[in-house]
Amino acid sequence: MIQVKTAEEIELMRESALIVSRTLGMLAKEIKPGVTGLDLDKRAEEFIRDHGAEPGFLGMYDFPNTLNLSPNAQVVHGIPNKEALKDGDILSVDCGALKNGFYGDHAYTFEVGSVDEATKKLLRISKESLYKGIEQFRIGNRVGDVAYAIQQHCEAEGYGIVRELVGHGLGRDLHESPEMPNYGKRGRGKKFVEGMVVAIEPMVNMGTRRIKQLRDGWTILTADGKPSAHFEHDVALVNGKPELLSTFQYIYDALGIVNDEEDAYRATKLQL
Repeated sequence: MIQVKTAEEIELMRESALIVSRTLGMLAKEIKPGVTGLDLDKRAEEFIRDHGAEPGFLGMYDFPNTLNLSPNAQVVHGIPNKEALKDGDILSVDCGALKNGFYGDHAYTFEVGSVDEATKKLLRISKESLYKGIEQFRIGNRVGDVAYAIQQHCEAEGYGIVRELVGHGLGRDLHESPEMPNYGKRGRGKKFVEGMVVAIEPMVNMGTRRIKQLRDGWTILTADGKPSAHFEHDVALVNGKPELLSTFQYIYDALGIVNDEEDAYRATKLQL
């Protein structure tokens, strides 16, 4: 059952989503060679609590940390540890926050130092696919329309789309209906309705789409050891069109990046 949100609830969800966005923006300045995952995790937990929210992932399904940190060939659900990041790594950071009874859930894959051009392209195409999917999240469409747009954009470049892990509805629970896969056929799946809020999150591998899991019960890796990218936004269906609740703008400001990719998905300019 899809949990439709009121306009007031969507604004509460925007607040939760933007706490996560600010957390990612804060971390953007800290992600560099030599820093450890545990360093980043501690900073994120303190930041979220200082902004009046609770870490959304900490303790969820017994997960032990605030952040999912997944470097290089790790796809998602990596557990922060004492290993230092190295120049040329990439790091997918997935973060959640709970405030006013609603979750925000948001992810970005960062470059660590100087990254090779093939990996830069993986990140670029993966993020582009996120917006291809968001564009299809509108009245008259279905889950399969979002999934197809993401899949086609990535597979055209020879990348593998992870199938075992999907996006999802979002609200008072971290994972609500409907599931939002990143592969599928147009016109299939549940129909979108006004007031829906979903987390759209392509997980894109440079090589095979196949994955495996570490013995820790959490960490997911690519089966061939090639890099993987993960980008995620929280999106509401407002007046029949997608409305972004989260933003990458805090990241871009921290890194000195100029980008207007989100403008088409905001009814009003985001006040930073």
